[in-house]
Amino acid sequence: MLLMTPDRLTIKTGGARYFRRGSFLSSLFTRLAQAVLAMLGASVLIWALLPLAGGDTATRVLQARGVENPSAVEIEATRQELNLDEVLISQYFTWLGRAARGDLSISYQSGKPVLQEIGARLPATVLLAIVALVFAVALSLLGAIVSAAFYEKLPDRAIQFLTQAGAAMPSFLLGLLVLQFVVVAFGFGNVISSSSLSDVWLPAICLATGRASEWTQILRASLLEALNARFTLVATARGASRWRVLLRYALPNALLPFLTVVGIGIGGLLGGAAIIETVFSWNGIGSYAVSAIAARDLPVVQGFVVVSTLIYIAASLAVDLTGAYLDPRLRDSKAFG
Repeated sequence: MLLMTPDRLTIKTGGARYFRRGSFLSSLFTRLAQAVLAMLGASVLIWALLPLAGGDTATRVLQARGVENPSAVEIEATRQELNLDEVLISQYFTWLGRAARGDLSISYQSGKPVLQEIGARLPATVLLAIVALVFAVALSLLGAIVSAAFYEKLPDRAIQFLTQAGAAMPSFLLGLLVLQFVVVAFGFGNVISSSSLSDVWLPAICLATGRASEWTQILRASLLEALNARFTLVATARGASRWRVLLRYALPNALLPFLTVVGIGIGGLLGGAAIIETVFSWNGIGSYAVSAIAARDLPVVQGFVVVSTLIYIAASLAVDLTGAYLDPRLRDSKAFG
């Protein structure tokens, strides 16, 4: 039954209600509001890294700048420069206002703006993450489709074994093995990476392996569930081949949960990139953050967490909105908004 209202078209089918325009816009505004609240909550935790760190912040800054034994006058001047003489709540809002304008403070080590340092290294990390994402999606699609097509046969069991091993193996261990047995033993690739497209393949494969293993298992489970659904059984009864049923009917219905985990996994790719970048000497923001942690360069650590959090929230928001657009049932879901 169709019900027309001035602002939206409502369709009732079997008690379910779908909004073609108004509901999607409502979901959009709800998720945007949730994203803003998530960013504000994350900003409190990120800012707290500085005051919760041990020692005097002004002294650490001066020592990072090369002043081994700062005087009381220098410490006081630095405290005023960094607004450390204010109460904590005032320090937070000062930091938040600066961060909103792109001012993530100054690196203790280099004395340069953190945003400038991160911006110089971000393209290398983006390149690594994109290539790893393409590898992970391609491998998981291929593995899950083959596994579901040959359910409980040799290809399925082999893929299950490989994905379980890939999901269990730490990325840094895989990276070290690749360096030892692929780069050093066979001379394929460089030990010291140039952080360019020519050297991205090995670290991208190492970064993608764990995600591809997890996503293959998730998509395989969704495909097997879809293959046992009524609509695929009807298609099979009408004479459709198993591959046709799998690719045309089961796969499109299994892609939505797969898309969700891929979107969430983008944040995991960034987190894992820090380890892989360090192993392969990749000059990205991940290895930069690791060196900043070792040097207790907290503004850089804060900046890395800010950038990673923004990317994670943006990816999650994009996945939610894409899912609501593709599946109208999610637009009225309490879980969605």
